Amino acid sequence: MSQQRRTKIIATLGPATDAPGMLARILEAGADVVRLNMSHGTAEDQLRRAEDLRRTAAALGVEVAVLADLQGPKIRIERFAEGPVVLEPGQPFVLDCADQPPAGTALRVGVSYKRLHQDVQVGDTLLLDDGMLALKVLRIEGLEIHTEVAVGGRLSDRKGINRLGGGLSVDALSDKDRRDIELAARMNADYLAVSFARSAADMNQARALLRGAGSSAALVAKIERAEALDNLGEIIDASDAILVARGDLGVEIGYAELPGLQKRIIRESLARHRVVITATQMLQSMVDSPIPTRAEVLDVANAVLDGSDAVMLSQETASGRHPDKAVAAMRSICEAAERQFESSEFAAHAPTELHRTDQAIAMAAMLLAHRAGVRAIVALTESGATAQWLSRFRSRIPIYAMSRHQMARQKMALYRDVFPVAFDPQGGGVTHATRLAVELLHAQGRLTTGDRVVVTTGDHTGLLGGTNTLKLLRVGSGGTPEGMADL
Repeated sequence: MSQQRRTKIIATLGPATDAPGMLARILEAGADVVRLNMSHGTAEDQLRRAEDLRRTAAALGVEVAVLADLQGPKIRIERFAEGPVVLEPGQPFVLDCADQPPAGTALRVGVSYKRLHQDVQVGDTLLLDDGMLALKVLRIEGLEIHTEVAVGGRLSDRKGINRLGGGLSVDALSDKDRRDIELAARMNADYLAVSFARSAADMNQARALLRGAGSSAALVAKIERAEALDNLGEIIDASDAILVARGDLGVEIGYAELPGLQKRIIRESLARHRVVITATQMLQSMVDSPIPTRAEVLDVANAVLDGSDAVMLSQETASGRHPDKAVAAMRSICEAAERQFESSEFAAHAPTELHRTDQAIAMAAMLLAHRAGVRAIVALTESGATAQWLSRFRSRIPIYAMSRHQMARQKMALYRDVFPVAFDPQGGGVTHATRLAVELLHAQGRLTTGDRVVVTTGDHTGLLGGTNTLKLLRVGSGGTPEGMADL
């Protein structure tokens, strides 16, 4: 039986994946989750892509989650009158915070954040275009920030602005974000990513708006502000998943600090039992090249070895020349890295305190599976909660999460080590459901005669949060589990 990739892959949709047949090709190459970047395209574009995704996934018979990613309050410069300009080191340059500034020139440009002049101080360094250019603040006169160019270069419309060290007080959710939350609810997104989250209050506000729009989507906090690091624990607790957004975070804190911070964020997310995603420029060269660089291979592999649930492709698939090849490359790197991931590391991720029954069952199931030579864990689940707890332990043992609820299966597509399977026993009790589940996995080739499996269930099928039982079984001839009389 061939190895199953356990780390999940997120692919961003865009013009490149709109090409005929490309969406199916990236799913066949291994994409488990698709990201809709609300920073680009119209509402109609995003709804169409979500509908195309659902239709294509159904045709291929795969479970794929949709992640709607809010633009967030990213601070940008406004437009230039005559196209891109070149800033020379040492020259003066003015950032204009007026409500309706004139079109930009090589000497000045407007900004989208009208309180920027209140947030910066003389001596601050402002970074433009993901840190490619740098301005030193000399003085502030009314609504104008007078700077000197410290690092020059080409500057075009709508590029981002960051303050080195963070500390800008812009609101967490813009008016556009609020509209896009409603859009995410309309498209039945499985996950909603909140950009530039700074505190638990930011996440709670987004969750309230999301629930008010009628969505049960899970919430992802993007860690991309320096001040988020001071509140990391509370942000993790207020979220369902964490995304290490290395672009803006690297600009604000300095790129040299990123590797250690990435490991810290992943480690703390796992310690608090949250899903964690590593993102930004993982295979950036594949925007143009059909193969990744060695440095990119090492970057992805390290994210896998650190314990990431998922790794993400952005521009590589949204606008790159080889979207399907980028996904295939990511899949190959993940598979190779997973072969180095020792199953003994299970103990390192085991919680010291158990507060929920399904959490206790998950830990007992994983411990039994490691001690009894088990081929797989079969979780009969309604909401997917047991599968999520099982996935927190980081094991080589595959977890087959059997659910009749499509949205639960789609959410589980993001969990490392979990393979969601459509399954509806249609009554008959727990014994009947267990037999059918094991026989289905045997018929699909996921289990073979003689395999030992651990099955987690509740006393009653169809009950949310009811998992309280586990059994150790052996797959008999024809896939029927032996030892059923003990259930």
